[in-house]
Formats: sequence, structure tokens, C-alpha cells
Amino acid sequence: MTNDPTPLPGEHEQELRAEGLNTSTIHVIGEAGISLNQVTKRYGENTVVDAIDLVIEPGEFMTFLGPSGSGKTTTLNMIAGFTSVDDGLLHIYGKPVAKLPPHKRDIGMVFQNYALFPHKTVMENIAYPLQRRKLSKDEQKRRVKDALAMVRMGDYGDRYPSELSGGQQQRVALARALVYEPRVLLMDEPLGALDKKLREWLQTEIKRIHREVGSTFVYVTHDQEEALSMSDRIAVFNNGKIEQVGTSEDLYEAPQTLFVGRFLGESTVLLGAGTPLGDRQTAISVAGHQVIANGQFAQQHLAILIRPENLRLEPAGVEATTERNSVPVTITDVTYLGASRRYTVRLPDGTEGAVRLGQEARIHNRGDHVSMVWDIDAGVLLVDTGEAGESST
Repeated sequence: MTNDPTPLPGEHEQELRAEGLNTSTIHVIGEAGISLNQVTKRYGENTVVDAIDLVIEPGEFMTFLGPSGSGKTTTLNMIAGFTSVDDGLLHIYGKPVAKLPPHKRDIGMVFQNYALFPHKTVMENIAYPLQRRKLSKDEQKRRVKDALAMVRMGDYGDRYPSELSGGQQQRVALARALVYEPRVLLMDEPLGALDKKLREWLQTEIKRIHREVGSTFVYVTHDQEEALSMSDRIAVFNNGKIEQVGTSEDLYEAPQTLFVGRFLGESTVLLGAGTPLGDRQTAISVAGHQVIANGQFAQQHLAILIRPENLRLEPAGVEATTERNSVPVTITDVTYLGASRRYTVRLPDGTEGAVRLGQEARIHNRGDHVSMVWDIDAGVLLVDTGEAGESST
């Protein structure tokens, strides 16, 4: 999948130009499952979604990830039709929908609070969208039966929501959203109210259902692990903008901004003034210690981000080489995680970092003075804008 621009056919280019929008960054609208072109939402003087461009491919599982207030839920609500679009264009499978009511957009919606009718049985809840669309009784019965089988609730059709667990209610809500076979399914924090074990099981179920139905799924969460495990691609939101779009591996291994690197997964970050070196490398000075990363930026305020599994702890005094960095650190905390141990370390500049070592590694103790070592290739060089928040874990 790609988010690279593609030339627009004439009628769509004219439509965009008429709205005063930039056509050079836009996909062919007809080829997209969902296309957002410089979509903007304001509340008074506050811009909560700021001219975002995004193409979601047909049949893709796209996750909107970001902290509270980043614009992800507002964007989902604009796709759903619950929130109006102030500027920009919004298309679903080539059809402009910004002015259409929700029921004419061919979408299903799953909410965190299930939104089931308490006075209706499971079968009646699932059949409700079919009744609204005036399908025949036989067709309703067939589709409800198939939907119950899809969410593995075939024996629960005669029960009421009050007789179901939270996970079972959410599966019924999912079946109801899919029973009329929408081309797009939108999910707003659907697993947020469930315990960890049940949430992880339902993540697997939702992925299975996505593969079976082939619809375009758009999923909103602030849970980074959930996003990493479920998505084809992730759009990371921050302050009303999309910072980066990519696969889980792209975002984790090669973040393009310090915010993305810190928000998506745990990391250790070294900040300092940058000095360009030969061979497309940059040296950063951290409290008098020089560390090196591949890449160069024109900006002087830079950061090197390293994932905790790419760090090692070795005896104090281990020196850097042409292939590895080494800085002195103090262990401030040790957490046993079963297959590994997580070490919190104090860096030379007084900030904290995290190192994760397998059980085969030497065990260190709180208060130990050691060297934190990593291969130069393991660090990601990024610009320090001064705006990146702390890692969300």
C-alpha cells in the first residue's frame, strides 16, 4: 500500500481546484476506499483537525492513533457524518459524502458503549438495521444467522443485553454493524471498557472478521499496542495533524518525527546539539559525551532514539568504537517481566531511559553504575522540535 500522490482524472482535479485545494498531494479519488483531501474542522477559533490528507485503500484496516485531543475521533466522526466538514473534500469509494447524512454513506459504526437496545434480544438488535432497510423476513433471518456465526454467538440469539458480558455485548454490536454488509466499518475505541485479557482476545477476533468480510475498517484507539497488533497501516495524530502514516514496522523502526517515536512504543532518547560528520553521520553531544547516528539534518537541535531491546548494559568504562556508542548510566529501577527485565537508567543529562534485556543477560541491580551500549545503526536520528511529548506506555 502506498500514500504517494497519483495524477487525478480531469473531473476530480476540477472539483479540487474549484475548492481551492492542492491537487499535487491527492490520490485518484475513485481508487480509494476513503479519501480525505485537506479536511478541516474548527470549533470557533480552535482548529481541531487541520487540513489533513489521507487515503485509505479498499479493504484496508486503518487505525487512527494518538493522544486525547489529537483529532482522531473528530476525523472518524467526519467520515461517519456525525460531525460536519468545514473545509476540504471527503469521498467514500469515489463518492463525495461530506454533505450526505450518515445513513446514506454505506458505513457501519461500533461504539465503546455498545449502544444496544436493552429491550430487544440479540437477534432483534442485529436485525434492526435490516428492518430499517425493509429487507424481507427470510433475508433478515439469513443475515442475522450468518452475523451471529461470524462473531461466534450463534447460541445467544434469544438473550437480552443484560444477560451478556461486556465482551459478548461488543460482539453483538459488531455483528449489528456488519449485518447489512457496509463497505466501511468505523470503530471508536470499541474495546476501551474491557479488561486486558478479553481485549486482546477480541483484537484477534476483529482481525479475523476483517479478513472474512473484506470491508474497509477504520479503528480509533489511543492504545499503541492495540494499534501495532491489529492494523495494516496506522495514522498517528498530534495536535490536529497527521504526523506519519505507515505500517506498524515502519512507525516503530523508522519514525519520522520525535513525537511518533516517543508515542509509539517505548524508547530511550538522547537530546543534544548536532555536528555533521563524514559518511552521512551526525555526532550529538549529551552532557559532554559524544554519540553518533546515521543521517544528517540542517537543524542543530537533534535527538537519537533507540528502542529498549536494541540497548545493552555492560561494565562501567566500556568505550565507544566506530560501530557502537557507549555512555555511562546509573540503574534506578529494575522490573521483572517474565521473559525479560526492564531497566530504568539515568542518562548523563539527568533524563531517564529504558533498557530491556532477556533472561540470559547478566542481572544488574538498582544503583549500579554501568555502560549503556548500542550499535550506531540501531539509533534513529530525528529533529528535536521541543514539542514531542513523553512516551505513552
